[in-house]
This record gives sequence, C-alpha cells and structure tokens, in this order.
Amino acid sequence: MSNLLLNPEAWIAFLTLVFLEVVLGIDNIIFLSIMSHKAPKAEQGKVRNAGLLLAMAGRIALLFGISLLIRLTQPLFGVSTEWVSLTVNGQSIIIFLGGLFLLYKSVSEIHQKLEAKDEDIPRSKSTSHKIAAILFQIFLLDLVFSIDSVLTAIGMISFNEFGYAGAMGIMIVAIIVTVCIMLFFSKPVSSFVNEHPTVQMLALSFLILIGVTLLVEAGHLAHLEVLGNSISEIPKGYIYFAIAFSLGVEMLNLKVHKKKKKSA
Repeated sequence: MSNLLLNPEAWIAFLTLVFLEVVLGIDNIIFLSIMSHKAPKAEQGKVRNAGLLLAMAGRIALLFGISLLIRLTQPLFGVSTEWVSLTVNGQSIIIFLGGLFLLYKSVSEIHQKLEAKDEDIPRSKSTSHKIAAILFQIFLLDLVFSIDSVLTAIGMISFNEFGYAGAMGIMIVAIIVTVCIMLFFSKPVSSFVNEHPTVQMLALSFLILIGVTLLVEAGHLAHLEVLGNSISEIPKGYIYFAIAFSLGVEMLNLKVHKKKKKSA
C-alpha cells in the first residue's frame, strides 16, 4: 500500500479519475436537484445526501461486480435484415431504458410546471412515501449513470500495473472523494437551480439533451445500423460545451435582469 502512495502513476490515475467522475456526475447533480425539490423543504437536504450516498454505494457495489459488468457488454441477441442490423447487450438495454426514463421525467416535469394546476398535481399519502418514491427514482437513474462511470473507471485503471487490490483501492477512494465533492456542491447548486425558474427550465432541457444522448449511446453500444449507416456515439465534450454555453448565456441574462431591477 505504501508503494502505491509513493507511485506518481497511481496519483495521476487517481486525480484523472476524480476529475472524470465529477464531470460525469454533473447530469446526476442536475437530476438530483430537480427531484429533491419535490420533497418537503425540511427534508430536501436529507434527500440530496441520501441520493448521493446511494450513488456511491451503487458504484462501489458495481466495482466488486466486475464480472457482471463484463457480461453486460457481451451480446445477448442480434437482428439482421436488409434494412436494420443490431446486436443487443445488457449495457445497451439499461442505457436505453435509462434514456427513456430521463426523457419521461424531464418532459413530465416541464409539463407540470407549465400546464398543471396545483389541484392536478398528485399528492403522496405521506411524507415518508413521497421521499421513498423520490429516492427510488434517483436510485434508478443513479444505476444508469453508475454503469457508465464504473466502466470508464475500469477502462482507465490498469490492473496489471497496480494489481487487483491497488486498482480497486484507487477506484473506490476516487468514488468516495467524488461523492464528497458532490455533497459539498449539491446544496448551492440545488438552491440556485430551484430559486430561478428559468434556470430550472434550462436544467430540465439539459436532462432532455442527456436523455437523447443516452438513447444514441444505447444504439451505438448495440451496433445499430440503419440502411448501412451505423449509429455513432455523441462525444461527451459536445454535450458539456452546449450545457456550459447555455448556462453562460443564462448567467448573463440573470445579471442583466438583476441590474435592471436595481436601477428600477
């Protein structure tokens, strides 16, 4: 273990993995902010923390189920016709269902905020039932994001170089540190998103974008070809650039609005 702490390659791998985990967790924080706002105000902090701890526990559990993750990437069945060809695996199915779920939740949240009246919004029987339903939905989406995150971690860390125990230690500590960072920033991010209706709608639009990206990624993982044209994965950099650019424009709008309000 001491050799691992003194190994610069291990530190580089660890810091790179933490950075990637934080970047990949942006969409998770956005979804967590939207969902936790549905809980009673006094319980929102607990819901956010519980959601992130669920994500951490799920990712660590998936790490120890490496053999299961490897089986998820193996083909289950395939379809080949003159028009369409695909090879479905467990990972593509989970990513596809996660994309559909994210699209459904995003669109239903937008509809509820724009169209539904207060009396049309379904109420849970009790606070505990409401929180349990919110946490269950967070857990389902955490599962989808965790698979992508853990597979990225496994692909980055060399088991031959660091050994099984060393590689697992680096990945587990990286996940714990990432969740601690997200716990620190989850409250200000959630408060900012939910205090500004336009930012909240923008965040829901981001979730729609991420949901579409997951559907495309599922097609890529399933090697989907339509009329001889394969489905290519959308580079994550394009998605995050679009999110950052849109958020930057919205920050300028909020600043201009605040300035006008002060002058008035």
